[in-house]
Amino acid sequence: MSGFFVDDESDVVFQGVHHLGSRRKSEEAFLEVRDLRQRKIGEYNAARVVRSLAAEEAPGSGSADVRFRVFSKRCDVPQAAAIWWRWASATPLRSGEWAGRPAGFDEAWLHVVQNSWFASGHSAAYYGDEGVAHLDGAQFSTRAGFYCALGEAVNGPGGYFGSNRDALHDCLRPSDAERRLRRLEWRDLGRSKSALGGTFVRTVLEILGEHSVDVVER
Repeated sequence: MSGFFVDDESDVVFQGVHHLGSRRKSEEAFLEVRDLRQRKIGEYNAARVVRSLAAEEAPGSGSADVRFRVFSKRCDVPQAAAIWWRWASATPLRSGEWAGRPAGFDEAWLHVVQNSWFASGHSAAYYGDEGVAHLDGAQFSTRAGFYCALGEAVNGPGGYFGSNRDALHDCLRPSDAERRLRRLEWRDLGRSKSALGGTFVRTVLEILGEHSVDVVER
């Protein structure tokens, strides 16, 4: 597929289509991202879509490239397309895989994390058992990177635990009194303050404190 993960209004082209229904348009279309086992790992609301009458057939392949006009806002995070390919593979995500990439990669990774988390049926919640998370402040230098690292520290590789302050509040509200984050061990907290700004880190610490999470500097 091309034309969806772009910051413009070009047509979306589905490549190598083997089966095509009779409907040419939909007022409420959704684009699902599936892994190699055909499990849904992401979803986008494409809203109104209209299919072109013409299909560009690939000789001898029994498939065609089909063009759609999509009237909703596209995913304006171009790097997300490559990240979805990685998430759809059979290789499990590795801890810290998102870190140390080119500028803007952490924002795209966080976008995929958040989308996939909810599309896969998770809630904004803590899914661990011990109530303790270990956050490495040397892993990130941006706020998006902070949320990537925090989600991974709390809920494992590919895990989500907020993407902004309000979302962090939501994740810290326990749906189960026995299962909640109780302690965050934050390594290189001083480095995080320098990279993210003292005000941002102070606000995060206040939010954690409001939800009775003990923060320990390592």
